[in-house]
Amino acid sequence: MRLLFLTAAVVFVLDQITKVIVVHVLNLRSVGEIDVLPPFLNLRMAWNRGVNFGLLSNDADLMRWVLIAVALAISAWVLWWMNRDRPGRWSFLSAGLLVGGAIGNVVDRLLYGAVADFLNMSCCGIENPYAFNVADIAIFAGALGLVLFSGRGKTP
Repeated sequence: MRLLFLTAAVVFVLDQITKVIVVHVLNLRSVGEIDVLPPFLNLRMAWNRGVNFGLLSNDADLMRWVLIAVALAISAWVLWWMNRDRPGRWSFLSAGLLVGGAIGNVVDRLLYGAVADFLNMSCCGIENPYAFNVADIAIFAGALGLVLFSGRGKTP
């Protein structure tokens, strides 16, 4: 479990530091966009009030609290699952990625009322209209890792 908590802490801190730099230091919330390595990597400010790709993103304050509760419930369930099953180190690492990213986005919803997304990547003539953040990358990688590694070594 130590690996899980360490990974979650590193992801959380990295996510929050990048958001402070982008939102406050670079003032992306006012500037709107900064081309870093166009068209491959750009900073584009997007306030996500919903889940992935803005789904369920109505402006009701209730949805904000529902999404906070869901993220905390999923994080608690993953912690309980990892403690109960004691899977391998890759599962603990994956769970830490997921939990750290989820908590990072919860903090955004508490501080800003929405998740601060700012990374935008496009390639090969296809313009990606969506933005994401470090927490989103960690959540995706963590969920994928749990799918790939959590059942290893168990017999039916």
